[in-house]
Amino acid sequence: MKRFIQTLQNIWRIAELREKILLTAGLLLVYRLGSNVVLPGIDPESLGQLQNQASEGLVGLINAFSGGAFANASVLALGIMPYISASIVIQLAGLAVPSIQKMQKEGESGRRKLNQITRYLTILIVAAQAPGYITNLLMQGVTVTLPMPTFWFAAWTVIIAGTIFAMWLGERITEKGIGNGISILIMIGIVATLPQAFFQELVTQLSPTGGGWIKFLLEMVAIYLVFLFAIAITQAVRQIPLEYAKRVAGGSNKTIGRNYLPIKVNASGVMPIIFAQALMFIPLTVVQYTGLDGAGATWMVDVFGNIQGFWYNFVFAMLILVFTYFYTAIQINTTQIADDLKRNGGFIPGIKPGEATGSYIDDVLAKITLPGAILLALIAILPSLAMTAGVNMQWAQFYGGTSLLIIVGVVLDTLMQVESYLLNSHYDGLMDGGRLTGRNNTI
Repeated sequence: MKRFIQTLQNIWRIAELREKILLTAGLLLVYRLGSNVVLPGIDPESLGQLQNQASEGLVGLINAFSGGAFANASVLALGIMPYISASIVIQLAGLAVPSIQKMQKEGESGRRKLNQITRYLTILIVAAQAPGYITNLLMQGVTVTLPMPTFWFAAWTVIIAGTIFAMWLGERITEKGIGNGISILIMIGIVATLPQAFFQELVTQLSPTGGGWIKFLLEMVAIYLVFLFAIAITQAVRQIPLEYAKRVAGGSNKTIGRNYLPIKVNASGVMPIIFAQALMFIPLTVVQYTGLDGAGATWMVDVFGNIQGFWYNFVFAMLILVFTYFYTAIQINTTQIADDLKRNGGFIPGIKPGEATGSYIDDVLAKITLPGAILLALIAILPSLAMTAGVNMQWAQFYGGTSLLIIVGVVLDTLMQVESYLLNSHYDGLMDGGRLTGRNNTI
């Protein structure tokens, strides 16, 4: 405790870090307040059915990411998710569109161009999604106090403006605050439901039909171990030894030391779970909106409508394995890594520079991606296992899945920035046992 208090004092003494933290906290407060501002023309008393809908399924996931703004019919109802969708589209476009590939290689100027394209694409996506959200509001029996044409125009405009505002907040946090702003906004939305889920689980377990204090304490121990497990997966790396040769007088090469190329066990982050989870809701959506019936429709409802069932979790895990390899291939270009090493005089001991180095890195990546994908799939199905063990659905989402990995990844990234400020100011870091490594990718 004494070291913890001393660390907080050291953080507060660094003026720049203190200002960044205060600015970040202020912008997050604005975001949370905006999540509770209802769209113009909607009676807040009529949101009960919408909130029931947002307690499960894909809608529940979106609502969790928005911190309840979706179920509140808030001006920030779609939050930052259209921006995430636009970022994913740009990443995938980099595989097939030469102009995008060129921008990705242009350094800072290319990054600014891609950011601008992402912003415009975000506006197009939210403009297309907003009518669907408004239609869903009306289908859930929400009371509208304005003339319908006026309400449609006002709601559509405000939802677009809300997403642009959320995007602006995230970028300001990244530039002026601490941590990755977009990721922090998503994490804050998820964490906002944590106190309610915790107390709901506490009341449930202490009720006459619950398991009592012993089961509740066992749940706390279990979730603590799960968090440690997620941190270990996020931090784990395979270090490939590297050596660099420096040309000296006389034209000879001299080895100047050994470094390491870190390859993360979970290089794809949380994206495979998000992709797989989106696909898992497609069959139910098709059945719901097309009115299909018969044996095939019944089978899809039985399999994909039971998140605690064996086949649901089996298909979910298989999709995660596939998407982990796919997204890892997008994130890590082994050929480019080999070319960069060769250009800078680096090599892997015992491996020829160039194509052989790329093949070696690709082989190592393939070997460590498999256990990483299996562990990621295990984390993804842990909430279902927790619910099978009698844990409340809202509390179970913190036992694994997208929510857990986002929280762990964002916290590690933010703490890594704080630690760098402490070390640069000649203070001790946040940990005695070693430096934080954070993540290579953002959400």
